[in-house]
Amino acid sequence: MSQLLARNTASFSDNKIHDDRVAAEYGFRGGLVPGVTVYGYMASAVVSKLSRDWLERGWMQVRFQEPTYEGDAVVVHVRAGDGGGYQVTAERTDGTVCATGSAGIGRRAAVHSEDFPIRPLPAFEERPLASWEAFVPGEPLGTLREKVDLTDRTWMEELAFDADAEPSPMYAGTSAIAHPAVLLGLSNRILTRNFKLGPWIHVGSDLTNLGTARHHDEITVTGRIHDRFEKKGHEFVVLDLALAVHGGKPIQRVRHTAIYRPKPRTVEA
Repeated sequence: MSQLLARNTASFSDNKIHDDRVAAEYGFRGGLVPGVTVYGYMASAVVSKLSRDWLERGWMQVRFQEPTYEGDAVVVHVRAGDGGGYQVTAERTDGTVCATGSAGIGRRAAVHSEDFPIRPLPAFEERPLASWEAFVPGEPLGTLREKVDLTDRTWMEELAFDADAEPSPMYAGTSAIAHPAVLLGLSNRILTRNFKLGPWIHVGSDLTNLGTARHHDEITVTGRIHDRFEKKGHEFVVLDLALAVHGGKPIQRVRHTAIYRPKPRTVEA
């Protein structure tokens, strides 16, 4: 078990669901702590429980069920589950379960195994608006390339890694490896570099780790639209993504799900 105070790493981001005023328009009591940040809390606990091997050959499924807010006391539990895996939860101290997941090492196929074509990103100001028509299943995404700088706290926090919550020297400095939240943050970034979004919400990820990224590696993120659907008035998009370093060495496969158009709160007259 680990306990920490949640921090909204994205309060000034372009995604205004992390802004107190805008989040209130969707029925939340404050700006949402990013899902990637909460995943980072959970992944740190998993590494502590399962060892560093998880970073290179582990897997995790995570779903964000309730919002986490700035200053919430969050408790992460990693408990043995069925079939040799582990159940992972992130809870407020009042018992509210904010995120659930399962995790393990080995013995699980990646969510997809294929590689995706290299395609140019759209010019930033020419990105298409996120819409049902824009999210065509099977359509490839423009390729994201990012140089890893594990000495740059700002760069890592822009990817929603909460550096204050992670004391391990394993994740910062020129001899470090990228924290799991830094890698998953790139799954958000390829979405926002391909499409122009309003307020949106990361709701879950299913990922398989195949290797690690180190300081000054260039990470290539490729992918495609896997699915789109509507549920309870929200519109969702699902991405299949592949992360690689060193000329194509795979480090992660991800199926990444987001609400790109949340249902606004209904205000009674």
